[in-house]
Amino acid sequence: YSTGISIVFVPVFLGTWIYCIAEYGFLFGVGLGWLPAAICGTIAGLLWPLILIAALGLGFFLLKS
Repeated sequence: YSTGISIVFVPVFLGTWIYCIAEYGFLFGVGLGWLPAAICGTIAGLLWPLILIAALGLGFFLLKS
């Protein structure tokens, strides 16, 4: 379970942080963007089994149709 948390946390954290930089500018995005990025990364990391099930379901749905 902890390996899944690590695998999911890093890309979600980086993606959210990059989004904050793009949306709020360099100063606020880099300076304060890590906080919402850490919150989103932690939530997604804890819910990684649901993310995996959703990704597998979506892949199955796309391959079937």
